[in-house]
Amino acid sequence: MPKANKADKVEKAKQLRKGPLKTPSALGENARRDISAELNTLLADVFALYLKTKNFHWHMSGPHFRDYHLLLDEHSDEIYAITDPIAERVRKLGGTTLRSIGDIARHQRLSDNDADFVTPADMLAELREDNARVADYMRKTHDLCDEYNDVATASLLENWIDEAERRVWFLFETGRTV
Repeated sequence: MPKANKADKVEKAKQLRKGPLKTPSALGENARRDISAELNTLLADVFALYLKTKNFHWHMSGPHFRDYHLLLDEHSDEIYAITDPIAERVRKLGGTTLRSIGDIARHQRLSDNDADFVTPADMLAELREDNARVADYMRKTHDLCDEYNDVATASLLENWIDEAERRVWFLFETGRTV
């Protein structure tokens, strides 16, 4: 193969990697940009909540171990299940989504918990508060979708808000002492 031809192919391949992802959408450029950015931040929070829930699931202890362990496993499955639909919605809007753990860390609003030991009561309380915050973030994202008439994203968020509120309720009732 002639050198010039090979160099041309390499250059063409580089340009393709840089090429824009042109996903068609009826929403305007501002809507696509704003909603994609908001969904990426929400996605980072969902990943952070997922990992914290799994962390507490793995490190649960005490007399209610089995019940709490199973509850947090159920919650983590539910949380993880929305990660792909959020990311795919960003792509459907024409945006790009999170690419790494570092990208998640740069976008997340929820705090991590790297403590060596957390009591079961504190685990449940922290997860309750984090799930409530995620539900609030989802409501704000829904408001943005309403501004731009993005009914598809809004309808997804409505179900996820209900799931987050259910988790808050379960964590609240499970953590009650009276």
